[in-house]
Amino acid sequence: MKNILYLLISLAIISCKNESEESGKLKVVTTTSMLTDLVKNIGGDLIEVNGLMGAGVDPHLYKASEGDVNKLFQADIIFYNGLHLEGKLVDVFEKMAKTKLTVSLGGSLDKNELIGSEYFVSNYDPHVWFNIQFFKQFGDRVAETLAANDPVNAKKYQENNALYQDKLDALEVEVKAMIATLPKEKRILVTAHDAFNYFGKAYGFNVVGLQGLSTATEAGVQDVRRLSQFIIDNKVKAVFIESSVPRRTIEALQEAVLSKNHDVGIGGSLYSDALGNAGTIEGTYVGMFRANVKTIVEALN
Repeated sequence: MKNILYLLISLAIISCKNESEESGKLKVVTTTSMLTDLVKNIGGDLIEVNGLMGAGVDPHLYKASEGDVNKLFQADIIFYNGLHLEGKLVDVFEKMAKTKLTVSLGGSLDKNELIGSEYFVSNYDPHVWFNIQFFKQFGDRVAETLAANDPVNAKKYQENNALYQDKLDALEVEVKAMIATLPKEKRILVTAHDAFNYFGKAYGFNVVGLQGLSTATEAGVQDVRRLSQFIIDNKVKAVFIESSVPRRTIEALQEAVLSKNHDVGIGGSLYSDALGNAGTIEGTYVGMFRANVKTIVEALN
């Protein structure tokens, strides 16, 4: 598989044209939909952005196609989450780093502030965008990188970033106000996989995932039994499915709880590893975050 991938990369190097010279704009490729939205907010119409992953796409399992490789090699800058979120693209990024500017936004965060895990290959939870303060740091890094590679428009990138930082500050004030309406003893968030630990740490939730940090890890019978008993013991009112994870895992958990003569509802679907559909409010980072908090608070209250 790696040999085929490297052959595609080699062919892309030979065949691709530097279209950025023709348009006069930086060509930027992003991986997850969260990063695509971020870069578009900061770059505006001064850059050309190509996002590899759309709504509902699981970055843990995403594999690069031949078309993706071509997009990556035509790019001037590649922004990706890092921390092994895009696990199956690591080989591609390592190969391209020799000739391309590849920026791991998660890799630039202070490791002392990250959540570690002895069970995950990177030793860090990669779902860092669920801490708004970390996402603000992503914005600063994107603005600095764009400005350094397009000095003529550097001031505009910084201005766009400042406006977006204000939006993120307003978002945090808003979600904290919503969460304040939920009693602390009800702040137990049970989801399909461990995507919300940074959210829990930032906003005072006890977060429990049925699967591990990566959706490549399957939940076993013992995991379902353990978590179903946890739900019963803690009188959890609702559990949540995720937009990028098959709902059968949470439905199995719900059935396990019901088999013990207890009831737990499905509180709704949360956006975890991807935004909502493009063109919708939930298709933006701000809209996604707001929608998630609204769904959680209303279901658990």
